[in-house]
Amino acid sequence: MVCAGDGQDVTRSDTDIVSALWRAIADRVGSERFDLWFGPGTRLDLAGTALTIGAPNPFYRDWLRANFRRQIEEAAAAVLGAAPEVEFRVEGDGPDAARASLRVVAAPAAQAADRAKSAGKEESATETKPAAQADASRPRRPAAERFETFVMGPSNQLARTAAEMVLREPGHYSPLLIHGATGVGKTHLLQSIHHAARRMRLGAAAVYVTAEQFTTYFLQALRGSGLPSFRQKYRGVQLLIVDDLQFFAGKRSTLVELHYTVDTLLRDRRQVVFAADRPLAELTDLGPELVSRMQGGIQCGVGRPEHATRAGIVAQLARRMGLDLPEDVRQFVAGRLTGHARELSGALCRLQAVSEAWRQPITLALAEAALAEMIRHSRRVVRLPDIQKAVCQTFGLEPASLASGGKSKHASYPRMLAMWLARKHTRAALSEIGHFFGRRSHSTVVSAQKRVDAWIASGTDVELADHTSTIDEAIRQVEQVLLAG
Repeated sequence: MVCAGDGQDVTRSDTDIVSALWRAIADRVGSERFDLWFGPGTRLDLAGTALTIGAPNPFYRDWLRANFRRQIEEAAAAVLGAAPEVEFRVEGDGPDAARASLRVVAAPAAQAADRAKSAGKEESATETKPAAQADASRPRRPAAERFETFVMGPSNQLARTAAEMVLREPGHYSPLLIHGATGVGKTHLLQSIHHAARRMRLGAAAVYVTAEQFTTYFLQALRGSGLPSFRQKYRGVQLLIVDDLQFFAGKRSTLVELHYTVDTLLRDRRQVVFAADRPLAELTDLGPELVSRMQGGIQCGVGRPEHATRAGIVAQLARRMGLDLPEDVRQFVAGRLTGHARELSGALCRLQAVSEAWRQPITLALAEAALAEMIRHSRRVVRLPDIQKAVCQTFGLEPASLASGGKSKHASYPRMLAMWLARKHTRAALSEIGHFFGRRSHSTVVSAQKRVDAWIASGTDVELADHTSTIDEAIRQVEQVLLAG
């Protein structure tokens, strides 16, 4: 027996159902929003076919009902097998809670995120789970993101261009792999390709599926003698889009099926698009056969969005949410939160909530107060050795060269840029920066900062490890390495 939050005894199977419900909700709303709105004060009450979401106050109740009803209903339908009646109430309202029901306090967001991750990282065990459990974990159909809502910048321009190219000449650039960290826009691009393909009247000939969905449907087909129809569906398309490719690692029977599916599509010059959280060179667990097929296509990385791109994302998110966001607040959010779009979305959700709760308009002062903790936890601590490593990696140098006395552009330009970055990303004193980079004086650091500012103003070119680049692009590449840790 397991004791629930209100002191009732709950069977282990009931606890598993509730855990599955929280996991399904977290999967649908995203970890950041789940962390923000489904904390310890939010409770779940399941009685028969009735599901009640308890909130700590009327504001929370109304917000959950207005913004998450659909996701909660879909999660409950997936886990329970039927759509329940969903009610939102303030804790303490309504009928006596002692009725025959199950009530469990929402788990901390970190635990919920761990559960969600573990569901996606099962290896061989995933391929043998019961069919009923597979049905319960089936993800919902993704929302139709579009190219028009994708904010383009240097970090994602190549991937965006490649996504449009496969629509203009399907099969010519196949397969296409778009890779990058979580939240940089890979799924947005894949859904945009799918949406555009359907507008081009491809209809059922264009299929978008996550790797987890593909695995689940394949295992169901194996158990239910539906393999011919499964193969007809996925091998008969003109465009197959598969998200979260890394999920297939270690799933041998599914990888064999995927390999033959990709072979069939490529042989008939049809288009395959993948997305993964790492480049192809790091996807060796997928097996040499599939990796070799993918090497014949295009690989496009998507990096962390730079400031201008983040500002564009913030502006677009604000429009979607109907937020009146002043320019200084937009720049503040984009400048202080340097992660990914989901982090920015979470910040705007928090801003909106605080603005409504305090009944104050969104101003820079309110944003600074509301996001202080979020900014503090999101900012990576950067040290001088980190900057040295990132600059040397980008410019193809040995660390000793930044501290040498060499005055050639090959060494002096990266050294000045390193000092400029140290001023931007650390709180180190001028004397400390100068001492680290070759025992130089604080006036040398000031001079280096002015030189780099002048390069940025004039668009000066610099020599990187294997090509010439503008100073803006060089800074972007170094910061991408630096902030990625």
